[in-house]
This record gives sequence, structure tokens and C-alpha cells, in this order.
Amino acid sequence: MSELASQPSAPPAAELLRLEGIGKSFPGVVALDGVDFDLHRGEVHVLLGENGAGKSTLIKMLSGAHRPDSGRILVDGKDVRIHGAQDSERLGIATIYQEFNLVPDLTVAENIFLGRQPRRFGLIDRKQMEADAAGLLERVGLSVSPRARVRELGIARLQMVEIAKALSLRARVLIMDEPTAVLTSDEVDKLFAIVRALRDDGVGIVFITHHLEEIAALGDRVTVIRDGRSVGQVPAHTSADELVRLMVGRSIEQQYPRERAEAGAALLTVDGLSRDGVFEDVSFQVHAGEVVGIAGLVGAGRTEVARAVFGADPYTRGTVHVAGVPLRRHDVNAAVSARIGLVPEDRKGQGLILDASIEENLGLVTLRSATRAGLVDRAGRRDAAARVAGQLGVRMAGLEQHVRTLSGGNQQKVVIGKWLLAQSRVLILDEPTRGIDVGAKVEIYRLINELTAAGAAVLMISSDLPEVLGMSDRVLVMAQGRMVGELAADEATQDAVMALAVATPNSTVPRSTELESTRGH
Repeated sequence: MSELASQPSAPPAAELLRLEGIGKSFPGVVALDGVDFDLHRGEVHVLLGENGAGKSTLIKMLSGAHRPDSGRILVDGKDVRIHGAQDSERLGIATIYQEFNLVPDLTVAENIFLGRQPRRFGLIDRKQMEADAAGLLERVGLSVSPRARVRELGIARLQMVEIAKALSLRARVLIMDEPTAVLTSDEVDKLFAIVRALRDDGVGIVFITHHLEEIAALGDRVTVIRDGRSVGQVPAHTSADELVRLMVGRSIEQQYPRERAEAGAALLTVDGLSRDGVFEDVSFQVHAGEVVGIAGLVGAGRTEVARAVFGADPYTRGTVHVAGVPLRRHDVNAAVSARIGLVPEDRKGQGLILDASIEENLGLVTLRSATRAGLVDRAGRRDAAARVAGQLGVRMAGLEQHVRTLSGGNQQKVVIGKWLLAQSRVLILDEPTRGIDVGAKVEIYRLINELTAAGAAVLMISSDLPEVLGMSDRVLVMAQGRMVGELAADEATQDAVMALAVATPNSTVPRSTELESTRGH
């Protein structure tokens, strides 16, 4: 239960929440060290920091997932103890995490009121529940039936259901953790309109984002956390350069530090690749020492082509060659043997085993080669994992740490690291920097430079168009499942790419009119 501990002096009239001197340690790691934070009614207070800075740990204090080792939490000026989710809800605090807390096979209404369904004569009053849900959905501007199954909804609608769920709790404090990470520009605009309406209604909103341009557009104040400490509180109109300096402790002179290498022979050749109804007659090459970016609209087929090249999905026509040697279709083992690596867009669902250690994840691809007579060379694997983790700068307590507990940027380094251990010569990167901070992004860009300098070929898919333009030697553009254009680095501008992306090729592949995000991260 929430416990009132003492009665300090009266807080400022508008103050909803205050955290003072919050400290938290885990085995081998000091996650938070004397963090201060406050939130007023009717404001958006941005919480900013690199991956691993302590943002997630801090908000878990407020949701009841963790308890602080030191410091205090005040709500309406009164000390409180938050021992679990019920305490948090009772205090009017609701949290929307990056991974939605929804049950796919339940309806929208059932998810909104899960565990709190209205009852009549001891039975769930579905009519009342659906009517209440409809009112909440209208408030967040979501036109969907309360009876719709959650699994039928896209990411943007799931986000709105989470907000409706928070409103059903009569939340006065709403914590939003990277809510725009997988939304298109239009969806972000709609979300911002809802957030502003909630702010106008007096809700205090803690907003976590890595998109620096969103801060001035939506925020009122910014608190920056670095290495588990609060290092500054600044107005939301603070320049991006100053925010980056506060976040990483240094200036980042170049956001996209591409170092172009001399292109060598073609390492990856895709010719006439087709899959009925998905993509059609896709052809391209990626040379040694080269980064080739693929841009396009939502549903253009970019990820599907990448997965087909890697053998994860089938294709009906066409060929793939690696260094001139034909690659057997729909065969991941053949692709790995040919030294192709894929960093998938869903790193948690497809790229990692979350409850395994860093060492185990780094060794996934090379497990077979590290086994002799049925025995795994554990010492050799550990040495190799330690070498790659050090090379990539993975921030960890030790190789035995579970990957689930790492920040997003460090998780992505582990996904890339397993392909480095496998000595991949063709690396396919699908959304390589989604959901990670500006400092970790630059580290991954520098890793891409190291790979191409060593003669690897990189195929990069990203919904961040400035990233594609800044890091690619050539840009391929897909529309409706077809390759519709190629631009050299000096020709590739946002306007030139989008002009190709909205082209209407003669194709039987279904069309999507929803643009990928062109926001800079």
C-alpha cells in the first residue's frame, strides 16, 4: 500500500510530483545516483538521456516496478512509498512503456478495463464497459470499435488504446516512454495533439524521447540524466547542440560521420527477385566497402526484400549471389555460411534471446563452429565475446548479464556483435538506430565505417530519411514492391527521394499511401 511518511512544507501550487535524491543499485551497477525531478500540473516535462543513463529505472520507481534505495518520492507534497502497480494507480500515475502492456486476444474495451471491469449483480457489465470505453476512445480521437480485438490494430492505434487505458485510471501523471519510436509523421502529429489536449486538461506528462526536434515542439522543460545522475534542467527551446552536450558530456560535431571507402567488387547481387503480391523484379548490387541505403514508403517491401535475401522468407523468382556464388533460396543456414548477417528491425523479438546472457547472445551464430565432438569451447567463446563487447563498447556489469536488462543501444550492439564474431562480409541493417539515443547512434555509424573500411558491404534500411542520406554511398528507392530509382550520394536529397517514393510503377503489388517518417532522430 501507499504509505504517507511525513508532512513537509507545502509544495508549489502547481506541483504534482517530486523526486529527490533518488538512488538505485543493481548487482555490479549503480543505476541512479541522487537524481532529482519534478512535474507540474498541465506541463510536458521531457526526460532526456542516453541509453543506459537511468531513465527507464527512474520511471519504474514511479510505476512500482522498482523501489529506490535512497531518496524520496512526493505526490502533492506528501512522501509516498510505491510498492507496486496498484499503489501507482491509486496515486494517479499511469505509465505507457515502449512495449505495450496489452493482451492481443482481448477486445479494446477488455484491455482498457482489465482487472477493473464494471460489474452488475456480480457479473461483468459488458454494455457499461463498452460504453465507457467508447467515451475514452472518442476522447483520444480513435475511431475503432470497443469490441475490436487488439491484435487487429496497428502500432499507432495500440498507442491510443494505451492512452485511453491511462485515462480510465483518471491519471493525473502520465509517463510516456518513447511513444513516437515507431510512428509515422502523421501519426506523431495526431499523438502530439492528444498530448497537448491532456496537458490543457491539467495532466502532468513525463515524456521520454530521443527525437530532439520533438522537444521544442511539445515540451515545456527538460531534465537531462547522464550516467545515473541528473545533470541539468533547461527550457524545452534549448538548442539541440546544447542538449546533446548535456546528454553525452561532449559535443558531437557530425551527426552522420560517414567515411567513404573505395568500393571494391560486388559482394551482394540481387537479380529479378520477386514474391507474388509483395515485391516484384527487384535488382541491385552492394559492393565491398559500400553502404547502400534503401528508402521508400510504408509497405514498399524493403524489409520483405531484406528477409528474402537472408533466407528468412521465401521468394518465387530471381536469384541472389554472394561474391559471385549463387545462394540457395529460403535457407538461413546457407546465408550465414555465405557470411551474410541480418540485424532485424525487431531486435528484441527476432535479434536477441532476452533472458540469455550477453555472452550467450554474442555466440549464437558461431555456436556450431565453437563445438567440437559435442562439447562447446566455453573459454574460447567467452574470450571472443569479451573481445567484441569491448570493441563495441557495450556498457554492462559483465558478460553474464541478461540482455533484457541492457539499454536499447547496448542491445543493438550485441545484435551487431554476433555478426562481427561470425565475420560477416555482407551486413543487412534494418532500422539499425530505431529507439536509441544520439550518442549510441554515432557509435553505430562509426562501426559501419569500420566495417566498410575493412571491406564489408552494408545494406541499410531506415525510416529515418536523414540517416539514409547521411550514411549511404548510394540510395535505392522502392515503391509498391518495385525498385524505382537509384541516387548517388551527391544527388540524394529528401525531395529527390520522395519524388521517386511516391511514383506509381506498373505493378500488381498493393499500394500504401502512408509515408515513412522523415524526421531526423
